[in-house]
Amino acid sequence: MPPLEPTPAPLAGPVDAPPWRDRLALLLESTGDGIFGVDLDGRCIFANGAAARLLGHAVEALLGCNMHRLIHHSHGDGSAYAERSCPIFQAFRSGRPCRIDSDVLWRRDGSSFPAQYSSAPIVEDGVVRGAVVTFVDISERKRSERLLHDANEALETRVAERTRDLTAALDELRRLSAHAHSVREDERTRIAREIHDEFGSLLVGLRLDTAWLRSRLADRPELAGKCHGMSRTIEAAVENVGRIITDLRPSLLDHQGLAAALEWQVAEFARTTEIECRARITIDRVVAAALDDALATALFRIVQELLSNIARHAAAGSVDVVVERRGDALVIEVGDDGRGASPTVFEQSTRYGIRGIRERAGHFGGDLRLAGRDGGGICATVTVPLPALALALAPSGSTRRGGTASDLAEAVADLVLDPVVAA
Repeated sequence: MPPLEPTPAPLAGPVDAPPWRDRLALLLESTGDGIFGVDLDGRCIFANGAAARLLGHAVEALLGCNMHRLIHHSHGDGSAYAERSCPIFQAFRSGRPCRIDSDVLWRRDGSSFPAQYSSAPIVEDGVVRGAVVTFVDISERKRSERLLHDANEALETRVAERTRDLTAALDELRRLSAHAHSVREDERTRIAREIHDEFGSLLVGLRLDTAWLRSRLADRPELAGKCHGMSRTIEAAVENVGRIITDLRPSLLDHQGLAAALEWQVAEFARTTEIECRARITIDRVVAAALDDALATALFRIVQELLSNIARHAAAGSVDVVVERRGDALVIEVGDDGRGASPTVFEQSTRYGIRGIRERAGHFGGDLRLAGRDGGGICATVTVPLPALALALAPSGSTRRGGTASDLAEAVADLVLDPVVAA
């Protein structure tokens, strides 16, 4: 933009004619804000030193000039700014003050600067005579805003990068945790199978040998009694080995599926803790068939851990267990009527059981929610999305009770040593 030279127009009277000019001269010169006045034709009738310095003109050169043409003729992009649209002049044309927080004004050398200005009408005897304009150079403010904006963008970029890194690290930790769970389950299965095969054979042999000895000691009561004691010891060993195998890996989970294994787990919990348990385990047949071993094992361990937490901490009198499909997810609800706890307690880093449940569910895209129950206690809800295959194949309304009495009766034999039972 080429420099503009002021071209004063003749005023109707002396520039210093208004009586209030001399009285306000000292006040105008004492402020750092640029201040000038215009008449009804938009010509400058007074200006303070700050206005002249900001605009690059002498005060005398401004007087009589059309201020819009001199300092407000173009937008920031260089396009023309029509005088009829000028907010400064609208103050005396409409009689209403205005304030513009961000605009540009032009200097004598053709450069522009961001400015904030306000324009108020001059009213004498109820008649608008012109307008007073106050403006400030906001270049530093704009620079600070740009720096702040750039800093915020840089910070957001760094936060986004760190978030991606942390998310990737968390995903890696979850995969590692899932792999560790898988390895542990495989090792449990292997150990359970070896105990079943190796100790089973030994206990079968001992049981047969004891029975053989006892049949030949009918005439020797003392030795027959000893054989009877040995038989009881062997039977206790059978039960203990069966319990160990079941703790390592319930064979019901492999042979009868998740529903039957959960029914058995709830029944065992009720038997060992003497806590009343009510279970409703309803799983689609196709969904049950489509659940892979890893997901089925994770869901079983989740229920097992929730029941274990109730036994250790809740002091509950009854427990409700619900496992069912809701929409495209499998939902597990385990609630008790125990002492309950504040939700913040479960967020503590030392709550490894709860954290383990969250990680197991999270690996399969699920989550854990804990809430208080009416009347006391806690309800834990685990929601895990079902595999797409199960949803695509599951017929509507096809449900079954997870594990009938006969199913459980047939499968219980697998929880104890098969060869020993057969013997």
